[in-house]
Amino acid sequence: MDKYIEIIKNSYSGYWNYLKYELFDLNHWDNFFYGLIVVSLLVWLLEIVFPWRKNQPIFRKDFWLDTFYMFFNFFLLNLIVLIALSNTVAEFFNDILASIGLPITSLQLFDVDELPRWLGLTIFFIVSDFVQWNTHRLLHRVPLLWNFHKVHHSVKQMGFAAHLRYHWMEPVVYKSLLYIPLALIGGFDAQDVAIVYFFTIAIGHLNHANLGWDYGLFKYLLNNPKMHIWHHAKSLPKTAKYGVNFGLTLSLWDYIFKTDHIPFNGKDIELGFEGDEKFPKGFIQQELYPLTKR
Repeated sequence: MDKYIEIIKNSYSGYWNYLKYELFDLNHWDNFFYGLIVVSLLVWLLEIVFPWRKNQPIFRKDFWLDTFYMFFNFFLLNLIVLIALSNTVAEFFNDILASIGLPITSLQLFDVDELPRWLGLTIFFIVSDFVQWNTHRLLHRVPLLWNFHKVHHSVKQMGFAAHLRYHWMEPVVYKSLLYIPLALIGGFDAQDVAIVYFFTIAIGHLNHANLGWDYGLFKYLLNNPKMHIWHHAKSLPKTAKYGVNFGLTLSLWDYIFKTDHIPFNGKDIELGFEGDEKFPKGFIQQELYPLTKR
């Protein structure tokens, strides 16, 4: 138990020092804090210059709420709970495996450090995106998880910052299910993770942006605004009551597993979910919602 308490303490102090480093050190390109700001401003500028829904305000409904979610979920949430929880659970899982004679290192399929960098990054990206695609499907199919995921689907006007409106429990689920597959692959250095991070953040922002793009032939590979708008549609087809278009970065999985759905131009479809008129409007109430509903 003392070991786990020490991990929690070190996680808090370590992440606090890291956050201060991100805020005040501008000399490294893989700065996650300012990288998020730059990507967000660029995508917002594209929304302003090339709006798909021209009657949608630049400061759309819940713009500031989503902006708060964006910084809370990516930085403050880590400081409050996520880093300490992730590190503790990872160590606990490693201890269980070691107790039955299966340390995590013995289960590794290969080490990405032994591969060409481009190949290691590609494998890391594809594996994580596929696991997250399946996790996203679970968020829609399991009632308990859907109550958490409703926070994200409560968006009524799409814009780049809606990408990061989600309940704090979601990254706990995503990271837990991602841990084993990524551990089987091997280690990644911080700059490798940053490359994938910035790419996925950019695509995620674009998916939710007020842009009418589908990327032409690349729509079968990359998720895009014209596809993702249907994931947020309030009215779902009877053959897909749990949802459609679950892709985060890649649309490929939806086309392979037949969960794709783009019946027509969805520019003006109603967004949300059944009963969303009763869903809380404020941050605190939205965070507490899953704890009060079955």
